[in-house]
Amino acid sequence: MFNKTIKEDSLLDTYFKQIKVYPLLNFDEEQKLSKLIQNGDDNALHKLVNSNLRLAAKIAGSYNIPEIPVMDLIQEANMGLIQAAKKFDYRKNVKFCTYAGWWIRQFVSRFIVNKRRMVRLPQRKEDTFRRIKQTYNILCQSMMQQPQTADIAKELGLSVQYVDSIVNMTADSLPLELYVMNDENTGSMDVHEDYTYCPERNLLKQFSRDGTMNILNKLKERERRIISYRYQLNGCKRHTLREIGNKLNISPETVRQIELKALKKIRSHANELKECVYAV
Repeated sequence: MFNKTIKEDSLLDTYFKQIKVYPLLNFDEEQKLSKLIQNGDDNALHKLVNSNLRLAAKIAGSYNIPEIPVMDLIQEANMGLIQAAKKFDYRKNVKFCTYAGWWIRQFVSRFIVNKRRMVRLPQRKEDTFRRIKQTYNILCQSMMQQPQTADIAKELGLSVQYVDSIVNMTADSLPLELYVMNDENTGSMDVHEDYTYCPERNLLKQFSRDGTMNILNKLKERERRIISYRYQLNGCKRHTLREIGNKLNISPETVRQIELKALKKIRSHANELKECVYAV
């Protein structure tokens, strides 16, 4: 166990030294890379991912799971980072690290939930499995996507059938995607994407809410309260002019005049408001 810990620490040290060579990006550089990625530029994708590997490693390291090697968590974090880089939209005007954090945590959390104790294998097959897993991790980085069994078999010089047999013996020790290669191999298994949690949607909702509140905070206190009452903000029900007047001890006509004045101010921030509406 002690030697295993030393080996893992050495591997981590080597990995951290490797990823430190990639420079961090500023906001404008992230925006430019996002535009290029949406136009199919793979080099831009690699650059955005590589510059944020330290972020993925930091988030993965925050999960203290003794039975799971840190490098396995980092690998899943990197897959979440790649997914975030592919989906990142510069028009949202959000820092990439904020956006990517949602995807990274989702991938790591799912990996931890789905991880089960590995089935014990004969030594020869155990060694082969380690080679398969190592090759899987390497190909994930180089291909920027989940490799298929055929890719791993070709890299190792093994038959697809043999790699399949080893993978099937190891249950959940490798991601689900590796078990489902193509239609003829899936049999009766149906795989459905999980839409119950979408970090992108949650992030955009939060972005929309924060942007809207930022605009409201530029109004005077009474203007902000009237707009909130009139348009059901902050979870309150829609109020009539009379109801608002009774709350603020002013006439309905005064409420209407203040509302019109507040709306005029809001229109002066039309571009910001458009971003908030677009995010939803």
